[in-house]
Amino acid sequence: MKNNCQQRFDTLFIVTTIQHMQLLTSEQIHSWDTYTINQEKITSLDLMERAASGCITWLEHHYINRHFIIYCGKGNNGGDGLALARLLLLKHFTAEVFIIESHHKGTEDFQANLARLEQTGIPVTFLRSEDQFNLVPPGAVLIDAIFGSGLNRPADGIISNLINHINDSGNDIIAIDIPSGMFADKTSKGNSIINAHHTLTFQTYKLALLLPENEEHFGEVHVLAIGLSPVFLSGLKTMFEILDKPLIRSIYKPRKSFAHKGSFGHALMLTGSYGKMGAAVLSSRACLRSGAGLVSVCIPSCGYDILQTSVPEAMAIPDTEKNYLTKNSTDADLSIFNAIGIGPGIGTQDATAEAVDYLFSRYTLPVVIDADCLNILAKHTELFKKLAPLSILTPHPKEFERLFGKTENDFERIILAKSKAKELQVIIILKGHKTLVVMPDGKAYFNNTGNAGMATGGSGDVLTGILTGLLAQKYKPESAALLGVYIHGMAGDYAAEKKTQESMIASDITDSLGDGFRELST
Repeated sequence: MKNNCQQRFDTLFIVTTIQHMQLLTSEQIHSWDTYTINQEKITSLDLMERAASGCITWLEHHYINRHFIIYCGKGNNGGDGLALARLLLLKHFTAEVFIIESHHKGTEDFQANLARLEQTGIPVTFLRSEDQFNLVPPGAVLIDAIFGSGLNRPADGIISNLINHINDSGNDIIAIDIPSGMFADKTSKGNSIINAHHTLTFQTYKLALLLPENEEHFGEVHVLAIGLSPVFLSGLKTMFEILDKPLIRSIYKPRKSFAHKGSFGHALMLTGSYGKMGAAVLSSRACLRSGAGLVSVCIPSCGYDILQTSVPEAMAIPDTEKNYLTKNSTDADLSIFNAIGIGPGIGTQDATAEAVDYLFSRYTLPVVIDADCLNILAKHTELFKKLAPLSILTPHPKEFERLFGKTENDFERIILAKSKAKELQVIIILKGHKTLVVMPDGKAYFNNTGNAGMATGGSGDVLTGILTGLLAQKYKPESAALLGVYIHGMAGDYAAEKKTQESMIASDITDSLGDGFRELST
């Protein structure tokens, strides 16, 4: 029997058994629908029935003996809602439908599903004014089928007021495809938007469902397969992909039986300062646990005893300076190191900034840059010119802002990240719940492992160690970035199972890396 974590991963990636989860625009998704209809010789009504059936299957597993209230617009999303109401009746649920009246009759598929629904006896009310808004009974489940992913202008008038009415009900709210009022491919800030507890989206994520600015609106997202043709995706160019297990397994390199420690590289970590030696311990332990054969750690001399005691497997290189790193830390032969990670806990003293400059001038392989080293880069932008191509930068949103400037919303931040990755020829890992990995060629990936328990001090230090360890093992920088963020999140998911999200600390992630690697290897 699979453990709970394995079952959750299998559920999360239900669609990826068909293909990697490419992230399509709303226009591409519409084309995908059309292609499937033409290839399979089915009607758009048949496809709508598949979507409604997928929703029914999910609802049956989550709700028993509940009354459903379905709010529909007159587009195809409303048609999905009408089909869903009819299927709910067949499953012996009770339901009622409210349709927002407008000057047009609705799409052809909406009208066809309305005619089918009228044969069932399910109560249907056409909303012409706010006076008709129903008093929502406690315990009823509200289904949002007002707008789909093709929305191109903010909701207003009666629709905006209905959205507020639904949000104020206090009932469970399920959005079909995407919460109404939310744009799929651009910012929705300032819009009236449904605050769903669950969003049932079809076949693949929409970009808006992956961004922090929309979190309060989409709740938990569930991707439902509706049988869209995978052939359509062959050769299709998309701006984004979702990291999934098949892709990560194609990157992961199992160990060979006759390998030795030299086979897995020598990593150097430059970490720590007075009062921040925990960052050195966390990053170097993670580097070792990620599989590096040898790990050396440059530290200020005040951290020598701490590191030797806490991470006996690592080799300490103490600086002559007691409290922070200087050029003396990097005055050794750097050519013996297969990868270098720098930043956790080092501070931003002028002498440490000089050490960073000295390192970048002498080391020609990609480096992993995090935390205070990012802050040094932000203060000394001339250092960008000395970065080796394909170096990996790992900022959280505030560090990203210090590096590259403010943006108005998450969509602008993504555009800026892609622009800077190309300009500087670096890999940018924008950390968050759905960490974004941006490559210099413009390709970008959202990670789908990890949880809110990882929002704790030191989690980023652990990621830095993992990435450096993978680079040391001669993974290409692009592969190290993708595998690193995925296994980091996967270990976080295992740690949350053992410890709960609330009680997790960063070292729990490192301690669970073995569970993640075991899953990838089986």
